[in-house]
Amino acid sequence: MAVERQSTGVRGFDIVLNGGLIPNRSYVLHGEAGTGKTVLGLRFLEAGTERDQTGLFVHCSETADELREKANAVDIDADALSFLDLRAEQAESGGERNTFAGNADDDELVGRLADRIDSLSPDRVVIDSSTRLRDLLSSRERFREEVIGLARYLKEDGTTVLFTGRTALNDDLSVVDDGRIELQRTDRTRTLLVPKFPKNVRKGRHGMRISDDGIAVFPALDPTVHDRDFNPVQLSSGIPQVDQLLDGGIERGTVTVLSGPTGVGKTTFGTQFMKEAAGRGKRSVIYMFEESTETFRERSRAINVPVAEMQDEGRLHLVEVEPVKRSAVEFVDMVRREVETNETDIVMIDGIEGYTLSLCDERQNLVERLQALCRYLKNNGITVILVSEHDSMTGQVKATGKGISYLADNIVLLQHLEVSGEMRKSISVLKKRTSDYEHLLREFEITENGVRVGEPMEDLQGVLTGMPRLDD
Repeated sequence: MAVERQSTGVRGFDIVLNGGLIPNRSYVLHGEAGTGKTVLGLRFLEAGTERDQTGLFVHCSETADELREKANAVDIDADALSFLDLRAEQAESGGERNTFAGNADDDELVGRLADRIDSLSPDRVVIDSSTRLRDLLSSRERFREEVIGLARYLKEDGTTVLFTGRTALNDDLSVVDDGRIELQRTDRTRTLLVPKFPKNVRKGRHGMRISDDGIAVFPALDPTVHDRDFNPVQLSSGIPQVDQLLDGGIERGTVTVLSGPTGVGKTTFGTQFMKEAAGRGKRSVIYMFEESTETFRERSRAINVPVAEMQDEGRLHLVEVEPVKRSAVEFVDMVRREVETNETDIVMIDGIEGYTLSLCDERQNLVERLQALCRYLKNNGITVILVSEHDSMTGQVKATGKGISYLADNIVLLQHLEVSGEMRKSISVLKKRTSDYEHLLREFEITENGVRVGEPMEDLQGVLTGMPRLDD
């Protein structure tokens, strides 16, 4: 018989835990100072009060007023929570003071905790922090004895308990942790891991955000558990010459890299596939890292691409991603919710360089997240278009960035050319994994009527070397 889980109050965290915490167990929430242990514990208790459960927050460092202030700052209502300050009561004003540390006699401290638990009979308890509790007790041995006894007592009473503590306390708390949750923080990101849990949980390093709006967890994407059957039909660009280059178009559930220098028309070209898909009632989304949505709409209107109409019909969704506002795992979660909620067929990321600069992660982690996202989208039959920019307008071609080329099922190259003193553009296919393709170069233009692709430029040589020339 399945045991009903206890919600942590954080939707993404409950997804990681496959529904929440298993009740009547002890868990250790550990991490260094500032990682979010206290506010996550407060939210766990608040979630209990929303389900008519009682919650007790046992604090050993901060005052109850400080905790309420901290809760209010992240939109947590602490009014229904009970607080117990385990620090010793200080001498009244004018009385003798021997210490500012607030150390209590072991028996007195344990007695106050036992009395409050017995009188309240809480459903959820947070001990914050175990690090400070160990300091308040007379010895490490007494701390271990009391923690073991407390965990056993609460479990027998049907209580779920969450101990918070510094990472260094792992050995001391390992005797009571049915599950362990680890919080980490860098200058740019917060992450959450679950290295130990009574049941299966979602593996990986999950994203976390703490803001004025509360706490959010963004589950890491595991492409292997997201898969569905689909028909790998070809998607037309709506331009006969392009479809001829691609042997009919690009297949559903593939990754296409549109590569070229700035200003060559990569985004506009990618939109062609979305325009054609919209005519068949399909939905697409563009994540814009390098251009504002308004600029994109204006450019599209000037070349007769009906972006505004596609948006109004719900066939195109534009998302302008603000720089350094999200982590890579937050972005992945945003894409996943889009495609699962709206049955999106095409996802375009414009562009890869902006992605690596705009999201607040190390580059290697960004590449790994993008790789996982592309595998997930492919497994679900979603067509992916990645816009990749060259470092220079002219010169030797570098088709894709590091870590991206092996993802590509198709690589389409757009290039500026200087031929006989005239600036021109070309389009060619460098790779197509699922079928053959036309091994020719064609002229590429963006006109007031949209994209135009001409006949093969059979007399042009040396384009990939960066030194194009006419073959005499």
